[in-house]
Amino acid sequence: MNQGQNEKTVDYAKIIQTDEFKSLVKRKKKFAIPYVIFFFVVFFTLPILTSYTSILEARAIGWMTWTWVYAFGIFIMVWVLTSIYMNKAKEFDENVEEIIKKYVVK
Repeated sequence: MNQGQNEKTVDYAKIIQTDEFKSLVKRKKKFAIPYVIFFFVVFFTLPILTSYTSILEARAIGWMTWTWVYAFGIFIMVWVLTSIYMNKAKEFDENVEEIIKKYVVK
C-alpha cells in the first residue's frame, strides 16, 4: 500500500488566520502569563528573603525555620500548579485538534 495515498495535509497558513485560532492563542496567553508570573514571584521570593532579610529565620516548628516551611511550600505549589496546568493543557489540546480537523486537506 502506498503511504502517499492516505496522507492528509493541514493548511496551517489558513488556520493561523482564523478567528478561532486567534481566540485560542489569546486564551492560552491569558492563562499562561499570570501563571508564569505567579510562579516566578513565589519562587524567587525565597532567595531574596533569605539573602536580604532575616524574616524567615524565626523558628516555625521545633528546629525548623520559616525558610524550610516556605521551601516545602514551593514543592507543594509546583505539584498543584503542574496538576492545574496539565488539565488546562489537555483542554487546549482538544481545542487545537478540533481546529485542525476543520482544515485538513485530503
